[in-house]
Formats: sequence, C-alpha cells, structure tokens
Amino acid sequence: MTILEKTKDYAIKKHKDVNQKYGDYDYDFHLNMVYETAQKFIHIIAPEERENVLAACWVHDVIEDARETYNDVKNVTNTTIAELAYALTNEKGRTRAERANDKYYRGIRETKNASFIKFCDRIANVTHSKNKGSKMYKTYKNENEAFVSKIYVPECASLSEHLINLFKD
Repeated sequence: MTILEKTKDYAIKKHKDVNQKYGDYDYDFHLNMVYETAQKFIHIIAPEERENVLAACWVHDVIEDARETYNDVKNVTNTTIAELAYALTNEKGRTRAERANDKYYRGIRETKNASFIKFCDRIANVTHSKNKGSKMYKTYKNENEAFVSKIYVPECASLSEHLINLFKD
C-alpha cells in the first residue's frame, strides 16, 4: 500500500469514527474535493514532493476535526505529512477569527506546501458552497481578500487567481 493510499484510508476512517460530516455528505466527500483540486494544480509542486502533498490533502483536517494528534498522524504517515496537517490545524478559539488567527496563517506560510493545500481546501469549500447556494459562500467571498493575503506565497499565484475568479459572478 502506498503512503497516499494509507493516508487516505486513515483520514476517512478517523473522520467516520467521529461522525464528521460535510453538510449532508460523509466528510470524505470534502477530502476528495481537496485532493482533486490539488491534482489539477500539482504541476506547481516539485515532483519529489507531490505524493506527500497529495496525501496531506486527505489529513489536512484530521487533527482539528477527528481528535488525532500530530504524533498520531506522524506514526501512520511520515513527518512531512504530519507537519502539513499540523500547520493546517486551526488554533483554539470561540470565533472563526480567533481560530484562524495570525499565528495560524503564519504557520501555513512558513510550512512548505501548506499554502498550496489551504488554497485547495478553500477552492473546494467555495466551489461546493457556490454550487449548493450555501450561506458560507458569502462568508468566503467577504473573507477572500484578507484570506488570500494571509496565506499567499509566490508559488501559489495560479491557485490564488483561480480562487479569486470563483467569486466573479
């Protein structure tokens, strides 16, 4: 079994174990959307880093949502994937702003390839909320300028542009 297959199975199981949902769907629906978005843009990631990045798409929420720890992720996958999952884990907070604070965004920018995965995550969320007519679409639209500025790294320019274009009605 490849690291990608192992990580996918692990993420799906852990999200199922806590009954994590994505609206009316099992959570793997969202994880797969993030993974598929990453596949579309994977050419901007160095070839030797692609498998870990794609695997990390599956576990990007596992610490935050499924009661897993950094060491749990590391023991099942590897240090690189665990570092990405950790960087993409929100801080503790009562509000969206407290959970996604400056420390959180700094950690994403400073962890190689974490901005790539966060852009893929946001693109998946925006696309889904737009298609479903969800109220979150407006939230994402209102946050977008600040969001992009907080996670932007030059190698993600095409992802940033793609995300911005999703809001052009």
